[in-house]
Amino acid sequence: MAARKKPGKFKEFGGRTIKFFREVRTELKKVLWPSRSEVLFNTGVVLVTVVLVAVSIWVIDSVVTQVLKLLIVR
Repeated sequence: MAARKKPGKFKEFGGRTIKFFREVRTELKKVLWPSRSEVLFNTGVVLVTVVLVAVSIWVIDSVVTQVLKLLIVR
């Protein structure tokens, strides 16, 4: 009985890599991609939220700074 020769590590890695990318392509075909209007709306929501959070942090920081200045000066 002749021993079967195992494929080289490089060949085995290449085969697994090709299989992985084929599976990725298959899964990406199942994705329900958002429409352009949905993307624009969600982007607007994110930008408004970021601006509101940034302004809130700025206001809180300014108030805390002023309070600390009053406490340190005394």
